[in-house]
Amino acid sequence: MKIKVAILGSDKTYLNRLVSAFNSRYTEKLEMYSFTREQAAFEALTASRIDVFLADDSFEIDNRQIPGRCGFAYLVDSAEIESFRGQQVIHKFQKADLIYRQILSIYAENVTEITGLHMEQGNGGRLIAYLAASGGTGASTVAAASAIRLARKGKKVLYLNLERFGSADVFFQAEGAGSFQDIIYAIKSRKGNLSVKLESVVKQDPSGVWFYSATATALDMAELNSEEIRNMIANIKMCGAYDYIILDMDFSLEKSELDILRECAQIVMVGDGSPTSNRKLERVMASMRILEEQNDWKLLIRCSILYNRFSSRTSEKAAISDVREVGGIKRYEGYTVEQLLRQLAEQEVLDKLY
Repeated sequence: MKIKVAILGSDKTYLNRLVSAFNSRYTEKLEMYSFTREQAAFEALTASRIDVFLADDSFEIDNRQIPGRCGFAYLVDSAEIESFRGQQVIHKFQKADLIYRQILSIYAENVTEITGLHMEQGNGGRLIAYLAASGGTGASTVAAASAIRLARKGKKVLYLNLERFGSADVFFQAEGAGSFQDIIYAIKSRKGNLSVKLESVVKQDPSGVWFYSATATALDMAELNSEEIRNMIANIKMCGAYDYIILDMDFSLEKSELDILRECAQIVMVGDGSPTSNRKLERVMASMRILEEQNDWKLLIRCSILYNRFSSRTSEKAAISDVREVGGIKRYEGYTVEQLLRQLAEQEVLDKLY
């Protein structure tokens, strides 16, 4: 099933270029219709069951003629315009990929059920969670660097930051509208199609890593419960767009959080070899052993310990014998975030985690 998109415009050259770009890049996802006459466009909305209708702002559209199931937005010249005649807008002079994702967002808000729409083919992606038993070990940086290393190997990777106070924007940047806040709204409101909304706001860093921009405040992240997070991850896997999904999570022994970890192929505990970190790591593993026995879970077999910021003079390994230890990464001082990511992404020890 394809998303049917109708575009009404007065500039034939622009229409032809845009439709040509969509047909060459998204031929399996979009079915394009273009019009220069308003009456012909409105007739097609019903006859062809158009899903998304875009009109140049030179036309004054009577919204009463647009079917309820059809999303609508004006195409405008300026990126500074946030709305036009009370309607959503799309800046017409931007990359086709960004326009495509805005079309997806409009579609997701108007369609609740989709049968047979798969944005990509794949096996759903391998989930790898990165956690810090204690603060200051650089678990998030290691997770981001691991995502970059996988992308360099030609893998499709999503870095998904689920930390309450975390932000993917610390590590990755890209053009495009939308953020994780849009995902939370879609989940909470139960409006539209979550799978399509997830694709509409995802962004790709120049490193090749896909990510979601952070919410405006940490309070927004606090609104999601574990069941909603698991449902979101299931929708991400269902689209089959990624080989790996890197989860950057806060650590908790709450059952709701452990339920998410139980669905991971690999759980990476990041420590720094300091006495404080080691003691907390040992206590975490001891607690997980008890939970395994009480609930008949299999968590420790999927756990690995990675030491970051490790110093041969001041750091020591934790006294844990029944969990796989993959190695360590030395401490880097005085590096910017970008420089540190480049250094960590070169570490071959990360290959042991995939």
